[in-house]
Amino acid sequence: MDERAELLDLLRENARYTTADLARMLGTDEAAVSEGIAALEAEGVVAGYRAVLDPAKLDPEPVQAHVECNVTLDRETSYDDIAERLAGFPEVESLRLMSGDYDFALEVEADSMGEVSRFVSEKVAPLPEITQTVTHYVMETYKRAGHRFEDGDGDDRLAYSP
Repeated sequence: MDERAELLDLLRENARYTTADLARMLGTDEAAVSEGIAALEAEGVVAGYRAVLDPAKLDPEPVQAHVECNVTLDRETSYDDIAERLAGFPEVESLRLMSGDYDFALEVEADSMGEVSRFVSEKVAPLPEITQTVTHYVMETYKRAGHRFEDGDGDDRLAYSP
């Protein structure tokens, strides 16, 4: 594995590593690490840094949903055009063009189920190209952005053996 790939792996593991930590782990100097990170950012490979939050520990806990959208294109409208409009909504945490049974997958976050429902019914569904939406509410998050969440309680079921 080359140094660039190793640096990316370490940044994915923990973007808060200092340049000194990264240099030590990569067996190089801090200047080389700083240059490598700057190059990755300039190329757009590293598009940003964000904390991974455990939604269950936030007060109040946000409501998260996955929204499937089907669209119909016309001669003047492309997937990119629709994606541009959908990505502009602050409720949309992530947006992907999909293969399979639906066209777009949106990850949506709001303060309540009502807010998610209103967002979908008042902002997404009325777009002329949107032909169908299906909303799935997230009930529990076990892993997000590579980070596992554990409640520490373990399995509460009683052991049974005949």
